[in-house]
Amino acid sequence: MVFSRASGILLHPTSFPGRFGIGDLGAEAYKFVDFLKQSGQQLWQVLPLGPTGFGNSPYLCYSAMAGNPLLISPEKLRDYGLLANEDLDAYGEFPAEKVDYDGVAKAKHSLFEKACNNFKSNAPEDQKAAFEEFCATKSFWLNDYSLFMAIKEDREGASWHTWDYAIARRQSAAMEECQQRLADEIYYHKYLQFEFFRQWADLKKYANDNGIKIFGDLAIYVAHDSADVWSHPELFCLDGETGEASLMAGVPPDYFSQTGQLWGNPVYRWERLQQEDFHWWVLRIQSILDYVDLIRIDHFRGLQAFWAVPQGETTAINGYWVDAPGEEFFNLLNEKLGKLPFIAEDLGLITDEVEALRDKFGFAGMKVLHFAFDSGPDNPYLPYNYEGSGWVVYGGTHDNNTTVGWFEERSPEAQERVTRYLGFSSDWGIHWDLIRLAMSSVAVYAVSPLQDILGLGSEAKMNTPSVSEGNWAWRYQSEMLTEEVGDRLKSLTEIYGRLPETEENG
Repeated sequence: MVFSRASGILLHPTSFPGRFGIGDLGAEAYKFVDFLKQSGQQLWQVLPLGPTGFGNSPYLCYSAMAGNPLLISPEKLRDYGLLANEDLDAYGEFPAEKVDYDGVAKAKHSLFEKACNNFKSNAPEDQKAAFEEFCATKSFWLNDYSLFMAIKEDREGASWHTWDYAIARRQSAAMEECQQRLADEIYYHKYLQFEFFRQWADLKKYANDNGIKIFGDLAIYVAHDSADVWSHPELFCLDGETGEASLMAGVPPDYFSQTGQLWGNPVYRWERLQQEDFHWWVLRIQSILDYVDLIRIDHFRGLQAFWAVPQGETTAINGYWVDAPGEEFFNLLNEKLGKLPFIAEDLGLITDEVEALRDKFGFAGMKVLHFAFDSGPDNPYLPYNYEGSGWVVYGGTHDNNTTVGWFEERSPEAQERVTRYLGFSSDWGIHWDLIRLAMSSVAVYAVSPLQDILGLGSEAKMNTPSVSEGNWAWRYQSEMLTEEVGDRLKSLTEIYGRLPETEENG
């Protein structure tokens, strides 16, 4: 682990307050970092930061390496001299509590196009040089991504496998024609990535300078409709005729679902990746390390063995397990990049082999307190069953209900199991009781969703798995981060030995 006993908050940047209909990397992001510091936190956990596609899920992005342009702050573009106050004043009004993704995308891209044109015409030479350097250093993914997005918009959003055969299969003449015809659009998408990464770099530096580590998230699979699959089809299990996924990702039926979960992403051709010394994956890890300090590997068990579902299936029932070369992969990463700050998302039905892979490389695992109270005393999520400190403990994650919503939906008997274990019921509410339980555990990191710190109910859920609409939209209001809430959080952080060392010694 990068440092010892600490705590933090899980909050995706889209949830920041602000006037532009979606959280961004402007002033409210910096206020949130200030809140983290003032309340004694050392971790800020985010979801994947890529450009989202259908359903707005950060786990289904158009690129595994690009940033989400919707997070770009228009106010920062104004401060760079690329927009005027009049441009911002003409921006429409949007709901404060939820993200209207379609409306925001249309409004923001109108501003971004103006900023791009101003940058192209009027940016100082040092900024143009910085842009050229960015394009050169990120070319291994940026060239394909910007061309992919330009073609996708030209095809009115159609998935790449439905494009004309020549461009879907990246034939050289068709590629050259698109690059020439769509040159302005390609430049625009490169410019958006330049702005995203310079704004994120500034914010990350501010966080790091204030003792806050960015805890990022690596989705193991990439979207089928992505620049990654289009530009590297040889690395994925695809139908050679249609371009669709010939083997799809998911998880098998279990106690919670009689049909399992069918995600639809194409699974990797690991034998091809292994032949190439996992080159694409190494570049992917290097790219995410440019903008985070710690990495949670989503669906870690898929690096030991993955569930593959044949093309044409509508559920995950008829899949089968395929071994993955996880040990060889992590050995190579250690050799090329050194010891990396990984946390394994090892929730669900995990085998001995998956645990052995996690432990062999010393990765922390995850514990979720919402899962701890509905079986016997050997439940692995009960804090007294944690073996060692190598865990990140949560009340719930982005896929859970809020703690208040979770508790309210439990039967009286099920609620009583929770309060009996706690041994008390504070005046602060069940959300603070579970935050206290997480903080007091031996787990090296305790992370709480901001919704739990604010004591919000089910209306503030970030995601409901298996529901395709209405997710990822929650936003908080700036006035919710009160001094009282910060003091209460800092008090628990101090009691349970999770303050930064300078404060502990001071």
